[in-house]
Amino acid sequence: MLIFKRTIEAIILKSLFKGKMIAILGPRQSGKTTLAKRLIQSYGVDGAYWDCQLADIRRHFVVGKPEELLPLVQGKKIVVFDEAQTIQDIGTILKVFHDTYPGTQIIATGSSSFDLSNKINEPMTGRIFEFILFPLSLSEIKESRKVTLTDLYEYMLYGSYPAVVVASSIEEKKIVLKNIATQYLYKDVFVFEAIRNPKVFEDLIKSLALQIGSMVSINELATQLGISRSVVQKYLRLLEQSFIIKILHSFSNNPRTEIKKAFKVIFLDIGVRNAIVDIDTQLIFRKDIGFIFENYFISERIKEGSNNFVFSPEIMFWRTRTGFEVDVVEKRGTSISAYECKWSDKSVSFKNFLKSYPQAKTSVVTPHDLL
Repeated sequence: MLIFKRTIEAIILKSLFKGKMIAILGPRQSGKTTLAKRLIQSYGVDGAYWDCQLADIRRHFVVGKPEELLPLVQGKKIVVFDEAQTIQDIGTILKVFHDTYPGTQIIATGSSSFDLSNKINEPMTGRIFEFILFPLSLSEIKESRKVTLTDLYEYMLYGSYPAVVVASSIEEKKIVLKNIATQYLYKDVFVFEAIRNPKVFEDLIKSLALQIGSMVSINELATQLGISRSVVQKYLRLLEQSFIIKILHSFSNNPRTEIKKAFKVIFLDIGVRNAIVDIDTQLIFRKDIGFIFENYFISERIKEGSNNFVFSPEIMFWRTRTGFEVDVVEKRGTSISAYECKWSDKSVSFKNFLKSYPQAKTSVVTPHDLL
């Protein structure tokens, strides 16, 4: 199987043995285990990998007894604890171990930020570097293989999970993707959070999948699904924290003329979205083709931004009360970049946006531009 080189690998390697634990978060099937094993492979017998889902491994994690972990780490320079979110009190246990045995580099991976991140960050404040591994970015794929326009259309339809990208046929891509979308991604939400009505939760996901590119109303979702606003907000938070969606807020410095509180939802992997709505219709025949491309482009910008560990930009959209809109606005400090996503070459005017933000850089992006 083709192993893709991940951009954050080099960044993590530079962060090792700096007196900090490393946490790698990301959705299931995004390649965390493969990355973690690559990070320790050069250390040979001085490295160790442990799957925390195994009962024989879990028994070594005991609150207040860091010595219980010694059989797993003694004599090792670097140790991976994979799927660490399955260990109760993992943050407290690793904090005590880190303070007691600071010479061992610990890497912990987890497939849900609402669990592992919350468990680790509070006890380990100042002791941890946190990284997010998303599905493959286009630039990571292009590092390993030549990408044609036909390939790009496939990524827009089936997404960029590693197992999907390397699948040898369209039918295999569909099978792998449907498994990811239905079996893996929601697992952490259902295991770690009390979802009283899974059907409503899944209906919400489908409703969001049908609304990509449009502004989302919590009131409308609550009415449509017959649940309270607070439940909708909770479910949105869980979907975002489990790396299924990303909430985009509006960019505004002038609340009188610009919409301030509105938000959109994009799927971090467009293949997952399409698996929920329609995975069979070819891209060129779809009515939602423009929204698919916009979602794909935004998810790529999020991945690229996340890979830039120091200067990750804030990604938003812009819309005025009179209906003028820009698909994507990236803000890095005082620098502003605006993008319009177009399936085909069309003239686009940024005139209204530039009236308010004359210093902004503007670009029209088509699929050909991504290549």
